[in-house]
Amino acid sequence: MRDGEILENVNFKGDYYRIKFYVPAIAAAAEAGQFVHVKSGDARDYILRRPFSIHDTDKNSGELTVVYKVVGKGTEKLSRMRPGECCDLLGPQGRGYSRPEADEVPVLAAGGYGAAATYLLAKNFPGRGVFLMGARNADEIILDERYREAGFDVRLATNDGSLGKKGFVSALYDDVLRDYAGKKIKFYVCGPTPMLMATAKYLLEKNIPGEVSLDHLMCCGVGACFACVVKVKAKPGEGAEGADWRYARTCSEGPVFDASDVYLE
Repeated sequence: MRDGEILENVNFKGDYYRIKFYVPAIAAAAEAGQFVHVKSGDARDYILRRPFSIHDTDKNSGELTVVYKVVGKGTEKLSRMRPGECCDLLGPQGRGYSRPEADEVPVLAAGGYGAAATYLLAKNFPGRGVFLMGARNADEIILDERYREAGFDVRLATNDGSLGKKGFVSALYDDVLRDYAGKKIKFYVCGPTPMLMATAKYLLEKNIPGEVSLDHLMCCGVGACFACVVKVKAKPGEGAEGADWRYARTCSEGPVFDASDVYLE
């Protein structure tokens, strides 16, 4: 638990904001796919912390960056905070993504502001990968330029066809498999739950390895309250009364899980 001094808090597109904290201890330890649990007000008005994926870190300067969208009272409060003010940060929390192997083509697939969570993978990967992003329309596409700067092959999809391919981000998957045929591919995914479930099913059918970040509403953020559980496949003896699934806490056992462990009902 650390006080994070706000260095920058800017509105960069639509309802999307980028906030930078000076929090050296967390920045030094953070890995891609982990999150910080942020308290942005007093306990009377903001009882629960808000979990935010870690977008970027600079271990030398001690900076940690979060990208967020104003969707309610808590994020609206956060958007009004100014440089010099502090937030109480708990982190880095959770299990992040594994590091891509040197001979691997990492395919980072994001829906909406899931793009914030996979960026550290791209930044720290020395080779060339693929970044796929889907959104409702062109106005909801964010951070694609950062992935281009990291040397990634960027491909976009929008529901209304206003930018990139028309359809969901999954409409891009077959093209990638065709264009990178013969390469060692692994998917790293973050986005809305329906997208994650559909992607896990696709990877299972194609026998392609992958990791998915099962974002979920959280309360404590440390695995104590069991409010953020999701179903995952159970190993023999783990499921209740012989069930083939069990509940896993996304804040401590995740949020990142192997795609093959996702329980598809």
